[in-house]
Amino acid sequence: MSYQVFARKYRPKSFADVLGQDHVVRTLRNAIEKERLAHAYLFVGPRGTGKTSTARIFAKALNCSGGPSVDFDPDEEICREIAEGRSLDVLEIDGASNNGVEQVRELRDNVKFAPSSCRFKIYYIDEVHMLTAAAFNALLKTLEEPPEHVKFIFATTEPNKILPTIISRCQRFDLRRIPTPVIAEHLLHIAKLEGVNLDEKAAFAIGKGAEGGMRDAQSMLDQLVAFCGSRIQESDVLEIFGFTAMETVATLAGCLLNSDTVGALRVVHEQSEGGKDLGRLLSDLIQHVRTLLVYQADPEAASEELSPEVSRMVAEQAALGRTDQLLRLVDGLAEVDARMRWATNKRLHFELGVIQAVQQFNEVSLDDVIHALDQGNAPGSERRHEAPLRRAAVPVARAAVAAPPPVTRPREEPMSEMPRSTGFGLREMIAEKEEEEKKPEPVKTEAKVTPVIEKPTEEVRVSAPSLTNEAFWTALLGQINQRRPLTLHWAQVATLLGIENDVVKLGFPKSEEAARDSLMRETTRAFLEEVGATLLGRKVSFQMVIDPNLKEPDFKEMTFGFAETEAIAPKVEVEVPVESPAATFASEATAPSEGNYNDPVIKRAVERFKLKLMESPPPASV
Repeated sequence: MSYQVFARKYRPKSFADVLGQDHVVRTLRNAIEKERLAHAYLFVGPRGTGKTSTARIFAKALNCSGGPSVDFDPDEEICREIAEGRSLDVLEIDGASNNGVEQVRELRDNVKFAPSSCRFKIYYIDEVHMLTAAAFNALLKTLEEPPEHVKFIFATTEPNKILPTIISRCQRFDLRRIPTPVIAEHLLHIAKLEGVNLDEKAAFAIGKGAEGGMRDAQSMLDQLVAFCGSRIQESDVLEIFGFTAMETVATLAGCLLNSDTVGALRVVHEQSEGGKDLGRLLSDLIQHVRTLLVYQADPEAASEELSPEVSRMVAEQAALGRTDQLLRLVDGLAEVDARMRWATNKRLHFELGVIQAVQQFNEVSLDDVIHALDQGNAPGSERRHEAPLRRAAVPVARAAVAAPPPVTRPREEPMSEMPRSTGFGLREMIAEKEEEEKKPEPVKTEAKVTPVIEKPTEEVRVSAPSLTNEAFWTALLGQINQRRPLTLHWAQVATLLGIENDVVKLGFPKSEEAARDSLMRETTRAFLEEVGATLLGRKVSFQMVIDPNLKEPDFKEMTFGFAETEAIAPKVEVEVPVESPAATFASEATAPSEGNYNDPVIKRAVERFKLKLMESPPPASV
């Protein structure tokens, strides 16, 4: 007998031999046992997942002796004819070469004839999506109401190309990709039967390279036996098919997570010089980062298809980055993958993508800035690589201030190491503004004064047993204003709907969904629950809902806790007789200057930085 390849020699012969498609096998077995047989079936799935094999097994079960039966003998004559494709009653048609309307009309004319020796006449059309629209339309009526002795079985890898009218007349079965461990175990079984010493890591590498297709894996094993003989190692698999070891992929990912650009470029160079497929290497790298994301959510699920060595590396690397950082890394690598598909110099794009990935992984996002300002730390200070922030500009008062020249900070100096008393940062401005607002200094002037200062939210201290809802809400806003001024803007638009069963319910108008989402952040919610527990004396949680019945707040420009100087300093109204133009001019020239001298912000700046205020020149005589 001539040599037979593994893919044909070890093709499944019964339902028990079908691997990785338990949902399909169970449904077909139950249909046969309960005599609930449909007239048309559609098998959908990637290549090499068992569509043709399942169709032949189903045909054997229907036409076996004493059938239909699930426990048929694969070696009986009828079953052997079906398996070898020479049965007169089981016709296998290639849809790619018989896709015209004439072939379908001929099939429609032959359907009315009874089977010669079997119970059912079965038409199996492979790659049915290759039929033309006219051929599909010619088959519609026959497919909907075929004779009782006829069964149709279709198979395709692209169901989207089949007319919906055809799919609606069939029972559809979606065959899945076979898991890598199942493929590796079956390859070890075949190797044992063939007398081949197949290393377990080599079997796993073949299964991973087959991408869920058992036929591809068997063909690769056949090729390896011809190359290596009776002993196959993992290095042989990687050398022949250009695959990259999972340990190498994990090493490359570790370099990216640790910002080791030199190490990552060295790995890319070694793989490129070794003749590896860089496109496949990038796909494996993206898949590895996806595994890290899954491991952060469910460690057991992520480790199912990993070797023990790679599983340990995944556990270590999953702790090196947050979820948002890994998602940014995946997005950047996906863009590189799209560029590499059409690029002639794939290595260049890969290396540029590695450098860009390291930079993107360490970028400071807006959420990091807000969280760091709330906590009183420099954004990114908890990371290995700090990203300095731009300093906020100092609001200039109306008085002319002679300030010393600015101090230039070296670029490599982390912001977290700079003394807080140096310069005006956003954090210092907020703290000073809140302090000055709480303790406004009186304005000394002989003129009539009308203060226009916004009264800051005062902190309310009420004992827990007598704390009403209104007092609790006032105290909560006071605590937010004192500890996290940036959060106050979001909380002020909310309305306390009530406190029930240790749940504080806040309502937001429909236009303030952004404020609700900001307060629902994990860190902000934890802060609110901490303050609420302190005020009420018991553990509470916050529920934030959108209430369309609430009135939308009036538009107000965001000041982040500090307004312009005019909002801080009192407005001075000086009454001067209209008959004296000189007196009017003098009051206009001196009153603002006097107000600026007594401005709390200006006085604070003078004391801290030892500034010198320039005197305004005396008014010219009129």
